[in-house]
This record gives sequence, C-alpha cells and structure tokens, in this order.
Amino acid sequence: RCVQPRPLPGLLSRGRAGFQHPWRGRREASDSGEDDVPPAAADVAGGAHLLGFSDEILLHILSHVPSIDLVLNVRHTCRKLAALCLDKSLVHTVLLQKDYQASEDKVKQLVKEIGQEIQQLNMAGCYWLSGSTIEHVARCRGLVKVNLSGCHLTSLRLSKVLSALQHLRSLAIDVSPGFDASQLSSECKATLSRVRELKQTLFTPSYGVVPCCASLQKLLLYFEILDRTREGAVLSGQLMVGQSNVPHYQNLRVFYARLAPGYINQEVVRLYLAVLSDRTPENLHAFLISVPGSFAESGATKNLLDSMARNVALDALQLPKSWLNGSSLLQHMKFNNPFYFSFSRCTLSGGHLIQRVINGGKDLRSLASLNLSGCVHCLSPDSLLRKAEDAIDSSILETLVAACCNLRHLNLSAAHHHSAEGPGGHLCQLLARLRHLRSLSLPVCSVADAAAWADRVPVQPVMRAVPRGFGKKVRIGVQTCPSPFLGQAAPQPSSVFWSLLKNLPFLEHLELIGSNFSSAMPRNEPAIRNSLPPCSRAQNVGDSEVAAIGQLAFLRHLTLAQLPGILTGSGLVSIGLQCQQLQSLSLANLGMMGKVVYMPALSDMLKHCRRLKDLRLEQPYFSANAQFFQALSQCSSLQRLCLVSRSGSLQPEAVLAFMARCPHVVVCHMFTGESLATCKNLQQSLLRSFQAERPALNVVIFPLLHEGLTDVIRDVPMVHLDEITLFKSRVAEEPPNLWW
Repeated sequence: RCVQPRPLPGLLSRGRAGFQHPWRGRREASDSGEDDVPPAAADVAGGAHLLGFSDEILLHILSHVPSIDLVLNVRHTCRKLAALCLDKSLVHTVLLQKDYQASEDKVKQLVKEIGQEIQQLNMAGCYWLSGSTIEHVARCRGLVKVNLSGCHLTSLRLSKVLSALQHLRSLAIDVSPGFDASQLSSECKATLSRVRELKQTLFTPSYGVVPCCASLQKLLLYFEILDRTREGAVLSGQLMVGQSNVPHYQNLRVFYARLAPGYINQEVVRLYLAVLSDRTPENLHAFLISVPGSFAESGATKNLLDSMARNVALDALQLPKSWLNGSSLLQHMKFNNPFYFSFSRCTLSGGHLIQRVINGGKDLRSLASLNLSGCVHCLSPDSLLRKAEDAIDSSILETLVAACCNLRHLNLSAAHHHSAEGPGGHLCQLLARLRHLRSLSLPVCSVADAAAWADRVPVQPVMRAVPRGFGKKVRIGVQTCPSPFLGQAAPQPSSVFWSLLKNLPFLEHLELIGSNFSSAMPRNEPAIRNSLPPCSRAQNVGDSEVAAIGQLAFLRHLTLAQLPGILTGSGLVSIGLQCQQLQSLSLANLGMMGKVVYMPALSDMLKHCRRLKDLRLEQPYFSANAQFFQALSQCSSLQRLCLVSRSGSLQPEAVLAFMARCPHVVVCHMFTGESLATCKNLQQSLLRSFQAERPALNVVIFPLLHEGLTDVIRDVPMVHLDEITLFKSRVAEEPPNLWW
C-alpha cells in the first residue's frame, strides 16, 4: 500500500475562504506576465515555492481541492494554475457530495464554467439545493455518470434533465411521493433505455424508472418507504396504477436491495423480485438483499433461489436470514472467485461455514469482504445449544483465516466470541495473520485476554448511590474487585489486542461494539428506555486496551460502544495524540452507566483531533456543558455532531457559542432529556443565527423520549440519518465499490 503524502503546510487552505494565494504578500497577476514566474527561493520562507513543483505533483495536490474552489478561486490565482485547473483529470469528474459550502450561485457558476467538460458528476446528498439549480445539470451534455440521490427532483424536472444527457450510462435518483412515470418525455425514456447502472432510493411504492431501463446491468434499490403518512394513513404496497410492471432484467449482472424496517418495504421488494423468479439473468454475478428482522420466503423467491443454484455462479451473496436458516441452499450455490459474503444475523454454524461457504478450507484468496455480524454460532461447532460464555472453536477461525488470507473487511460484531485459555488460539492472535485488513468490527468481549479472565475471581456487584444534580441519585453496579487496568493508561505490549493492532498497522476503520449493545435511538420506532447489561468479559477491556488503538496511524473511523471497563477514559487521549488521520468518531455507553467518567479525557482528546469531521456521542446522563463545547470547538474541521443522551442535559448558550466558533458545522443533532420548549427555542435560535451563511445547515434538537421523535426523524436528510444520526455497524455493510 502506498503511503499517502503529507499535506504541504501553508500551501493550500481548504477552509471557507477557499484557496489562499501561494505568493503571500505579492501583488495580483498583472498584464505584464511577471506573475507567471515563481519568485526566487529567497523570497519564500520555509523552502521551495509551490509553483516550482512539476505539473504532475501540482495536479495531485489540486485533486484534493473541492471542485468549486478549484474552478471559481484557484483558477484565478495565476496563469499556470489557470491552465492546470482545467486539466481533464480535474474537470472530467466533479464531486459536490458533502461540499457543504456549495451554494446555489456557486453551483450554477461552476456548471457555466466547465459544464461541457464534466463526464462524471456526484451531487449525492445536496439536499439544500433547489430543484431549479439541479436543472442546470442538463447543461452538462457530456455526462456519462451522475448521482442525484438526495436532490429535489420532480418527475418533470427529471425528464428535462435526462432528455439532454444522451451519453448517460449511470444514474442515481430518489423516487419521492408524487412521482409519475407518465410525465417522462420520449427523449428522457430514450436516455433511460441506454442506462446500464441505476441506483434508486424509494420513498413511495413505485417501480420508478426501472421499466424504462432496457439495458440494465447493475440495479441498486434502497427502500425507505414509511408504513404510515404524517396524517396516520396506512400506505399500501400497490404500485402506481398505469405504470409498467415489467422491469428489464435480462442483462442484469448485479442486483442489490437494502430495506429499512417496515412491512411495506418487504411488500414492494417482492414485486421487484417476482420478475426475477420467472427468468434468472444468465450473467447474474451478485445477488444481495439486506433486510432487518424477518422476511418470509415465498414460492416465488424459492423458485428464484433454485434457478440461481442451477444456472449462475456468483461473486457476491447476501440473503435474508430466514432464507438461509435451516436451509441447504449454500450447499448447492456455485461461486466464481467471490469477493463479498454477508451472512449477517444468520444461524450459520462453524461447521456449515467451513463446509458450505469455503468448501472445507479451499483457497478463497479472492474474498475481500466478509460480514458475520450477529452470527453467534459461526465460530463454534454445529451444536446450537451453545451458551454465550462458551469458548469459540479456534480451529474454525484458523481455517477461515488461512482460506481467506486477502480479506480487507471483516465484521464479527453482535456476538459473544470468547477465546479459551491456551497458547496461540486467541481470536486476536489468529486475526493478526490477516495483514491486508483495512476495516474490522469486533465484539468488546472478544478482545479480552483469556488468561486475565480465567484468573479473575467473580464477585457480585454491590449497589451504591452516585449523586447527580440536586441530590438526585442513580443506582448503579460498582465492582468491588479492583480493575486490572486501574492506574494504567498506556497500552500493554503483552495483551493480545495490542499485538493484533501492531500487526495491522494500515487499519483505517475499527469498531469495538458490546455484544449486547443497542442504541437508544432505533429506526422508525420510539426510543429504547432500557438496555441489556454488557457481557461480563467486557469488564476486562478498559483504558489500556483503548490506548492500544493509538498504534493505528492511518485510522480514519473509530467506533467504541458499551465498554463498562472504562474508568477514566485516559486511552482516548492516546488516540487523539497519535491517530492524526481520524475523521469519524462514535462513542457510546463508556464506563458505568450512571455517571460520565471520561469527560476530562474526552476534552483532552478533542483538542488534538484537527481532522475530525463527524462526532456521534451516545451516553446517558451526559451533560453537554460549556467545558465540553469549548473542547469540541478546537476540532477545526468538524462538520457533523450528533448527541444522544437519555436524561442528559445541555446548555443553550454553550451550544450557540460553539456553533459561532465552528463555521464548518452544518449538522447539529441533539436528543436529550431537556424539555420540548427548551429544545424548540434552541433549534430556532440556531437556524435564525446561522442558516443564511450555511446553506446546508440541518438542526434537530428534540427530547429523546418524546412520542413525536419518529415524525421528527423522518425529516432528517437521508445522508445524515444513515451516516451519523442512527447507530449501526458499518464494516462490510455493503460490497466494496458498490457505487461510485
């Protein structure tokens, strides 16, 4: 793996002011052309001048500058940069996704300047742009690939845009209530007939534009339909009257469907699958259906699976758990150099995993991503009578590691994978052999040292009262035996978890999630008031193990959830100091539940997180006070904040001051124990103060346990709801490079 070059300090500034002129203190470009010549080295403090680099290096640097800054600011700096900024390698692909400073006027000007040169345009999640601005995409007549997911598009506007894009081959859109395929013009349908890749997010029961796409090779469907309207009316899965119900699947190579909770999403996806069951595409290579909860198998789906087992060889597979549990389907499926498997929440035993999936340990070097989250028996023998405290069979994991030696993404969360005492058989020691891993999700109890657990004398917790606020008391369990990590903040080189991370130096995404953890804020349901206690082995994972994460110099995304062994949170400081690439941080239920013990350490950590963009914090009784927001305001790159705290509190003045100090923050979601009036007043104050200068600003302040929470959540833009507001494991959630 190539190590990414360090950014050149002082050369480029990607803040709100855009590009800073590299010739600090010099005059603007003049007609004489003198500014095309880089100044002498003596004139530039700190070494070589930016324009002294070769064009190849400059193009690489400029590729990291947002497209709008590049075209509207950097290009006007000098003549050399003016030419480089219009290089085909920079303007053929324009990424506006998460460019929260992309205002209506800037997007229109960008399209005017380079619209004819753009071949790939990603505007996913640009919810703040109006439909009239999105219409300007029609001027990019050379577009081959465009992503408009999350953008405001009516049927008529979609028709106008697509009618002008004759070269389009890849399209991503939303299908919202009111969509009418009969409003699509003949020119629009002609464009759709040539589209080979379609990603469609459905917010209403509909086929969308699928029946118009006669050349489809890749179809991605995201079902986000709610069972009830705002008025309480129950929606039906009956598709829109008069719309064709014959999707063209004959050339399909990839079929992917991800369903949000709700019966109506299951009802609609069955209509999409019905056509597949009649005739399975001969070139189908990937078949993936992600469904939360149960999804009953029907006669049509049985016919589809039987046909797939007979006629196709797959590269990627994910099926609902009810289709696999107790079935011999995997035994008959054929695979051809598979790169992705997901058996999330299936009752797949270790024996079946070895025999039916990896064929007794045969070479599976092609497998890049494996999701076994919630598979409680996948590392154990065939017995289904296994208890949570029973140890895994290390030989099963050893076979898996040997066969899938090139794994890059592995998810083993939501299960109790306990290792027995003995040399070389610990889960961490076996996973350390997977040197290509880039993302890893593990249950907290799986990284505990087996020897430390065996030596531990079980002691019943005693109940003590911890004072909170004005004499209010919360009953919590406090262990009477001393923690083995008391007073230790530095990682212990002898621990198996420390050794695991030492052998995976290029890990970019790490999740440690308690086996029994469930977020207080689930999807489309009221907030959860009670949670299951953590696994007893998780008590042995504390500050020392968290400090070991500091070894990961390339870590970008970190999730820590339900770690009861945290005493002071001192390990967080090590992460802040050493993991300088960290961009996304999610912390939930650290330490004992009745008291937030890690606030000082978290404040120290945040001072060092200069590149942190997303912070999600879920902790009961959390006090979002001035001290917290003062520390958070030092995260100069922060863009999104989500706070979930049952019985938690916040200080409105501190929130307002924080938003004023952090001009890049565009998402502020807070769900606490404050009153509805306090939340509404703060939300209105934030919108009134900052909406004008931050077009993408999305603020939701609401009581966590309020009955109206579900209705409030439905208005959150999908890009934020899916990525930060709701908690979930994201490792191996989808096949790598599924879209864009």
